[in-house]
Amino acid sequence: MLALEPLPRDFYLRPTPEVACDLLGRYLVVQAGDGDRKVGRIVETEAYVGSHDRASHSSRGRTPRTAPMFEEAGHAYVYFVYGMHWCINVVTEEVGSGCAVLLRALEPISRVQGPTNGPARLCRALGIDGRWNRADLTRGDLLIAAGEPPPAEAIGVSARIGVSYAGPWAHEPLRFFVTSSPHVSRYPSRARRQA
Repeated sequence: MLALEPLPRDFYLRPTPEVACDLLGRYLVVQAGDGDRKVGRIVETEAYVGSHDRASHSSRGRTPRTAPMFEEAGHAYVYFVYGMHWCINVVTEEVGSGCAVLLRALEPISRVQGPTNGPARLCRALGIDGRWNRADLTRGDLLIAAGEPPPAEAIGVSARIGVSYAGPWAHEPLRFFVTSSPHVSRYPSRARRQA
């Protein structure tokens, strides 16, 4: 049985790329209303580093949709995309920063049904939707728990996926993934290893 101790608030009050890399190996936990607990190990993330990052939702300023990104670190920013998919982000840094980490893929650990290799797929498999927007990930029924981070040599780094509209920001090395995991959504042809 896993000892699922939630990560503290201070974990998220650091530079977003550092948090994104350090989330690898941690556990995303959803306690459903029927008592069923779903657990997945995070194996892929992307960092969105503030309103100057043209790939970030916060680059459009604070809106009703993006407001959670500007609020307290350690909370969830869950949004609907393409009129059909939910995605979950973790808010980072100080209030007002507009920073977050997108959770892109999970390794299923307990009671997770369906594929988890992609942000929409992992939300579907864990039953995450708009009801979880602004959830405090340091306590409650949706949380991120301490796990076993992979060694630096097992972490790949690449440009983010699906942000070609963002100009030079599309090429920033802000995607992190566990190179040995079969659950990563996509392996880049020229991934760099984490220094």
